[in-house]
Amino acid sequence: MQTTYIETQQISFQDFKNQILEDYKLGRISREMSYLGRREVLTGKAKFGIFGDGKELPQLAMAKVFKDGDFRSGYYRDQTFALAVDALTVESFFAQLYADTSVEREPASAGRQMNGHFATRSLNEDGSWKDLTAQKNISSDISPTAGQMPRLLGLAQASKIYKSVKFEGSEKFSKDGNEIAFGTIGDASTAEGHFWETLNAACALQVPMIVSIWDDGYGISVPTMKQRAKADIAEMLSGFQRKEGEFQGCEIIQVKAWDYPSLLDAYARAEQFARMESIPVVVHVIEVTQPQGHSTSGSHERYKNEERLAWESQFDGLVKFKEWILNYSIEIDGKEEVLATAEELDAIDEEAKKTVKAGQKAAWENYQKTITDLIHSVLPFVENLKGQNSEIENYISQFNKLVSKAKKDVFHLVRKSLLATRGTNSAERNQLMQKYNEIFEVEKDNYSSHLYSQSQWKAENVKEIKPVYSENSEDVDGRVVVRNNFDKIFEKYPETLVFGEDAGNIGDVNQGLEGMQEKYGEVRVADTGIREATILGQGIGMAMRGLRPIAEIQYLDYILYCLQGMSDDLATVQYRTKGGQKAPVIIRTRGHRLEGVWHSGSPMAGILNLSKGILVLVPRNLTKAAGFYNTMLQSDDPAVIVECLNGYRLKEKQPDNLGEFTVPVGKIEVTKEGNDVTLVTYGSTWRIVMEAVEELEKLGISAEVIDVQSLIPFDLTHEIAESVKKTNRLVVIDEDVEGGTSAFILQQILEKQKAFRFLDSDPLTISANDHRPAYASDGDYFSKPSADDMVEKIYAMFNETNPQKYPAIF
Repeated sequence: MQTTYIETQQISFQDFKNQILEDYKLGRISREMSYLGRREVLTGKAKFGIFGDGKELPQLAMAKVFKDGDFRSGYYRDQTFALAVDALTVESFFAQLYADTSVEREPASAGRQMNGHFATRSLNEDGSWKDLTAQKNISSDISPTAGQMPRLLGLAQASKIYKSVKFEGSEKFSKDGNEIAFGTIGDASTAEGHFWETLNAACALQVPMIVSIWDDGYGISVPTMKQRAKADIAEMLSGFQRKEGEFQGCEIIQVKAWDYPSLLDAYARAEQFARMESIPVVVHVIEVTQPQGHSTSGSHERYKNEERLAWESQFDGLVKFKEWILNYSIEIDGKEEVLATAEELDAIDEEAKKTVKAGQKAAWENYQKTITDLIHSVLPFVENLKGQNSEIENYISQFNKLVSKAKKDVFHLVRKSLLATRGTNSAERNQLMQKYNEIFEVEKDNYSSHLYSQSQWKAENVKEIKPVYSENSEDVDGRVVVRNNFDKIFEKYPETLVFGEDAGNIGDVNQGLEGMQEKYGEVRVADTGIREATILGQGIGMAMRGLRPIAEIQYLDYILYCLQGMSDDLATVQYRTKGGQKAPVIIRTRGHRLEGVWHSGSPMAGILNLSKGILVLVPRNLTKAAGFYNTMLQSDDPAVIVECLNGYRLKEKQPDNLGEFTVPVGKIEVTKEGNDVTLVTYGSTWRIVMEAVEELEKLGISAEVIDVQSLIPFDLTHEIAESVKKTNRLVVIDEDVEGGTSAFILQQILEKQKAFRFLDSDPLTISANDHRPAYASDGDYFSKPSADDMVEKIYAMFNETNPQKYPAIF
């Protein structure tokens, strides 16, 4: 069984002394990093800085109870903690400040995130998992205030799940569920709903989680009393305090940020509760100072009075720590022992400055060398063009006059030179063009790779296995197909679990999980509270720890509650770590054409635009949906799968190979061949399109119908363009608002697939009205495209080109 910090603290005075002085040294190094980092921004060598000065002591204390296998989901001021757990070096700190794109020098994000955003690398270069139990883990930070909290819930819950769930390879993710998830958050951010939703869920689920609140009394310039109902968050949370004998609530510990021994005690107790009893703990760290203010974008002297500034100077954590060290003495064997003299601490202070300066210097030189090497590799090719255009020499002169040069300046020079010599076919220009293509590919990888998986497990690599039918295949309700497929999934993949509102006991509102909880237990098929943001967060955190969660959002409309987490967190995980982390969550939801304003919305364009990085799959029936689940469980991409809400009671033939057949992503299906017009649609609208097509046939119009199936990725082999090439007309039919998903589909077909070349008529989109759908069947008819709408608008295309054959209807 894993030990706690309390159980390992029988040490000699010399070891105790060494630990104290190491902590002091690390605290001073972190503080000097903050000071020098700010100067680097203000002198123009970096763009922006946000630092962790003032929070050194509590983070040192927290790091002492943070063990291999533990996870942090935190706040962008935790640099001292990151240093203490060896997830950050002085050089990598400054490499991130300069936006160095080297993974080796800046492993957290390869220059993609601004400073203070920490992460460890969970994946090997090929995208396979490392042994996460053999390292201390930091899930990649995000900036949105409290946005890190929902993910924290999933990271903590994974430990609880691993106490009972085992599968091949699970030993890489957990040692019998003994890990803690640590969260950190600024005090003002506790005013955000994500904080309360996460803490509420953690207290209900009883997961091993420690949340540290760094309370410096302000949210940028707004004092705490204006942030919440009570200035003291611990007082506000008193109702969350668990009672003896109850398995609800949390422990609340309040401690001063400058009181080193009390901090050690607070975190030791917090660890004991979380690791040994699986109880969530809130550590409210008060009287935190912020020596340099909020960030480099302003000065805290603007909103703090002289009295407050004087107090902060007096109660600076490192100042108080130094006082404590100098005042500490103990008698051992009749001899007074001290921790350090003032001179020794002064020497540590000086050494810290030298260490930080050396790290900064090395980081800057490495960063500059990348640019210098780029210049040296490119400039000779540009200079070779001087004789071919008089402007080239001027461009080079302007470039050489730049005091500070960045990659963009090099690329600007090359592109201007290529523009100036357009139409020239020379060896020199061809060589520059070749060099440009070479360096562009490098920077494309530096800045634009890993939005989606680039591993062998990416969804596009999953081979199609078609459904198998026989004379024994039954016609059943669509919900039965997806239910029985889930049964096979849970049997085949022990790491798979599903959770959501009503997902467990009643088997979801449409009974697509009927009987699954009874068969596989409450851990793997679970009900949740009504809290969409943290349902998603559970999925993200669990997926980061090797589980395969299916997070159910009951209706598509409700996905708006978790869209922030989808957009800011899940969609960017692989991108913002440059392939260092992944979270292959499947978001299960249901929607499209039903009844009423809040149950039949189609916010697909919002999902498409805000969640690039997540696959968006829109099956037209439940067999297709089942196939997509089978596909995605073989993939390491995250996805949202939208089941057709009006398809659960419609009959479908059940495949014989449940759990095995797959639907490929990025692959369209021609569901009816035709010659006169190509109709492109998806989801529930497909059924109505098929009704309209029958009427069009009677009117002498042969329509080809394409179900796109997958919006992201979209028609990877450009089959739609081939259809348009045959029919010469294109109609996109969608239940989203005008300019919504239909605009995205049109852009993909006309611009990317260049199908405009084959059109004899203007492309047409048939979409819903811009308002939410009104209630009942009549509401659907008058709010979203009906078969009548489709027939009339498509017929009008032909009336325009041949009014004799197709006389006007109206």
